[in-house]
Amino acid sequence: MDTPKIFESEYRFCLILWEKEPITAAELAKLCAEQLGWKRTTTYTVIKRLCERGVLKNEQGTVTSLISKADAQACEIDELMEKKFEGSLPAFLAAFTKRQKLSEGDLDEVQEMIDRIRRGQMP
Repeated sequence: MDTPKIFESEYRFCLILWEKEPITAAELAKLCAEQLGWKRTTTYTVIKRLCERGVLKNEQGTVTSLISKADAQACEIDELMEKKFEGSLPAFLAAFTKRQKLSEGDLDEVQEMIDRIRRGQMP
């Protein structure tokens, strides 16, 4: 199954949900008002839209995610890689490291990931 697209404002909403789920729709509306400045009706519209797309489920007023944060992030990275870097990880890393300074700890962690992949283990 393909991960449904989650747009930017929906992603900010999902960040709140992922931190608090399961959560009632009413409590979610209150948090979205506080953190995103949304009206209650906006929150309910987003809940409905994301339920229709298979991102969330709303059972008797309790909202939970069907898509994990990690899956949503992976989908975004896949899209970014394909759109901006023609699927090339080296091109992405070259662009990223041109503007971002990597610490020794970051480099060690990336190297450990590469080593695990070479050994056939999941990163």
